[in-house]
Amino acid sequence: MIRPSLLRGLYAITDRQLATNGQLADQVALALAGGARMIQYRDKGTDRERRHREASTLLQLCRRAQIPLIINDDLDLACRIGADGIHLGRDDPDPVAARARLGADAIIGVSCYNQLQLARQAQDAGADYVAFGRFFPSRSKPDAVSADTRLLQEARRQLSIPMVAIGGITPENGGPLVAAGADMLAVIQGIFAQPDIRAACQRFLPLFD
Repeated sequence: MIRPSLLRGLYAITDRQLATNGQLADQVALALAGGARMIQYRDKGTDRERRHREASTLLQLCRRAQIPLIINDDLDLACRIGADGIHLGRDDPDPVAARARLGADAIIGVSCYNQLQLARQAQDAGADYVAFGRFFPSRSKPDAVSADTRLLQEARRQLSIPMVAIGGITPENGGPLVAAGADMLAVIQGIFAQPDIRAACQRFLPLFD
């Protein structure tokens, strides 16, 4: 299992709308084969049984690959399946509450949008990584606030935990984000909307060399 202090590389985030005909597990398997270093199960649907089933299946895939599975937003689901961690947004429980339920070894990430103050608070509360963005126009979150590389540069000076960049990231535009301090690039469309998911992941890998 990857320790939080060693988080680096491609962070693949699932999208139910891009996983038609029950292909989610196949898509994630291809992302893992392509070099993804962390997987996030992101599904805002209300079908609890389906979400539990899908997340459990992905956890098995990730365990075999020794790659963490993070659950987006749903702390109850993360607890039920024994996921490796949780990603928290603005309206979710704080990292302290998540840590109390998931345990000392869980990976806890926090969305900080374009606000360095939120990132400092998250670090002080015990988060293992913070996420900034969106950095580029995003189909998944078209109305999200924008961020730029100056935020990453300043955050790198002030924070000691890994940083994730998200929002419209491609192999072509991701390099400056890594150079500015991003440890991981979180990608949805640039992976799961591509005709060859494994090859799409592999195109990101040289950015981290």
